[in-house]
Amino acid sequence: MNPVCFDGRLGLLQRVLPAYRAPFFEALARSCQGGMSLFAGQPREEESILTTQEMRSARLFPARNVHFFSPSSPLYFCYQAGLISWLEDWNPGALIMEANFRYLSSPAGIHWMKKHRRPVIGWGLGAPLERGLLSGARRGFLGRFDAMISYSRRGAEQYVACGVPVDKIFVAPNAVAPAPTHPLPDRPVDFFAQPGLLFVGRLQARKRIPSLLRACARLPVELQPRLVIVGDGPEETNLRALAKEVYPLAHFAGEKHGDELDPYFREADLFVLPGTGGLAVQQAMSFGLPVIVAQGDGTQDDLVRPSNGWQIPAEDDAALLTCLRAALQDAARLRTMGAESYRIVAEEINLEKMVSVFVEALASVS
Repeated sequence: MNPVCFDGRLGLLQRVLPAYRAPFFEALARSCQGGMSLFAGQPREEESILTTQEMRSARLFPARNVHFFSPSSPLYFCYQAGLISWLEDWNPGALIMEANFRYLSSPAGIHWMKKHRRPVIGWGLGAPLERGLLSGARRGFLGRFDAMISYSRRGAEQYVACGVPVDKIFVAPNAVAPAPTHPLPDRPVDFFAQPGLLFVGRLQARKRIPSLLRACARLPVELQPRLVIVGDGPEETNLRALAKEVYPLAHFAGEKHGDELDPYFREADLFVLPGTGGLAVQQAMSFGLPVIVAQGDGTQDDLVRPSNGWQIPAEDDAALLTCLRAALQDAARLRTMGAESYRIVAEEINLEKMVSVFVEALASVS
């Protein structure tokens, strides 16, 4: 049985503190008997990351992030001023940090912990192939961790390829919500009048909503869904104009949060995210929805499987149309897949499971 708590004092190092990650950090902090302090700075404005500066269960120590080049550039690096002062002040018994060698202050944090004979655990998406000097720098950086936590099995395989021993790697599938406390919604076997398709997210270019609108318009009339788009963002005006032109059946519900989203999930038959990002996928699954997502960095590989959804190639409009056509012509199949979505987030991938893996990793190095 996995340990339920870490009996020491934990330090956690993040480049930034996204608002969506706060519930996980709160839960992890409650599992640390000695308390937890989180060191994080601010993103660049163009990143459009919604951050939070409030933590109830953990102490938040602000870093001063110094960014070099654009975060989207392969030359991007970040230096976090104040790291050693934070470590000296908090004096953690163990440290978890993002395993990104582009964060220039992280080696100093590792050195401080090693000097005091305390373990350091890396946490990250994985280690996609780098060439030349960057490859050697990454391998050397990853080799300094006492254990590694990966968001996904794909990421774990990449760490192994970089030389991290298998027995030092823990997989904590990326979760943004707790296990559902509500029962699986009871949906009729057949669609009500027409299938319901739901999108939830920021209305921005990388979400590829124009492709979704055009794909719906190209479906046979009997399969065309009532498309509900929930969210706001810089592309809203353009998207409303495009929908009026190519797919008037689309309904824009505006920005919704928390419990406001529940009716939309309950009334839908299928959830789709044709672009990058996917914070609402787990929430959709908790309401028994099968999902269609674009392939990305591997964080959704464990969440979206052939038994509960589809992963389509990014930027592939033809694949999106083919997938929608196959999904919307079989209501009974969608109900079965939706039940599997619910099971996955109830039993396998949720905040509680994620916290337990972190605690397990901490126990392994303590």
